[in-house]
Amino acid sequence: MQTKAAITFGVGKPFEIHSIQVAPVQSDEIRIKMVASGVCHTDAVARDLEGVFPLPGILGHEGSGIVEAVGAGVNTVQVGDHVVLSFANCHRCDHCLSGHPTVCAEFNPLNFGGFLEGGHTPYSLNDQPLSIFFGQSSFSQTVVTKADNVVVVDKDVDLALLGPLGCGIQTGAGTVLNRLRPKANEGIVVFGAGAVGLSAIMAAKVVGCYPIIAVDVHDHRLELAKELGATHLMNGKTDEVVAEIHALTRIGTPYAVETTGVPVVVKQALAAIKPLGTVAIVGFTGDVTLNIQTELMAEGKSMIGVIEGDSIPKIFIPQLISLYKQGKFPFDRLVQFYELEQINQAFEDSASGAVIKPILRMEDSSL
Repeated sequence: MQTKAAITFGVGKPFEIHSIQVAPVQSDEIRIKMVASGVCHTDAVARDLEGVFPLPGILGHEGSGIVEAVGAGVNTVQVGDHVVLSFANCHRCDHCLSGHPTVCAEFNPLNFGGFLEGGHTPYSLNDQPLSIFFGQSSFSQTVVTKADNVVVVDKDVDLALLGPLGCGIQTGAGTVLNRLRPKANEGIVVFGAGAVGLSAIMAAKVVGCYPIIAVDVHDHRLELAKELGATHLMNGKTDEVVAEIHALTRIGTPYAVETTGVPVVVKQALAAIKPLGTVAIVGFTGDVTLNIQTELMAEGKSMIGVIEGDSIPKIFIPQLISLYKQGKFPFDRLVQFYELEQINQAFEDSASGAVIKPILRMEDSSL
């Protein structure tokens, strides 16, 4: 069948909308009519950095839609189900079987290798194969993926809102709720008040953390952070952020979440926590120079990497939806909608900080 998709033809190239071919589903696959897809920083990384993702291909990994066909071997998903798509994993390695699929032994090839497990891609343009991203490629109006890679969700929630739960929002919230697991009245500082950071702040509020400190360079994001649960706001443009955190807490916070990937901010996050504290690194981060003795070991501090919020999507995404329905996790405050044809503008607005979480609405896939 044919559908429309936003294709990335080369590193740093703008997205182009084309009519593509989508292969029939195989035994363990499903076909989804996409309703919407979030725009995530990881998509920009895969587009702009050489060697991250084989091109040409279709990016997008925060999809939501309605199942319209299932393979002969699928019995966990039905036609008509509302689903959120998340990352791909093998479901059989030690980490997957022990409840940590975000560090699946096959995570990188399954999500960044360009193929579904088994070595094929369902997408092509004029007989040229197009690489699949995160086992889904949600910047397509029709998606074929493994049935195990989707989460069936309630039909009484606006499906167009739910795609970002598959990556960015579950990353921020899961880092707090699944990995750091702070207790009520324990403090946390979140560096970066984008979609991931604000999700961490909302999760910290659910727990009852205090103080909840938001650090960002955009005043409008800090104001939103306050509305969503931050108790204290600090502008990251000043060199006194660490001193201000220590002045507020006397010794530093037990926990920090670093979402920016900026080396100087990573070092600030490590300096902001108290002895025996933990910094969770969730942003795409390059080289950072540390004095391990003075900045880490001497005070028993921990710096950990957290992928996708250490989440089990089939468990965690419904939990976040439940919190949203209770009014405790208002992630809808983060989003702004765009049409698929506005995808390049959506990425520009995300990069500039003008919009926190762009979501692309997908039109009818029939051509």
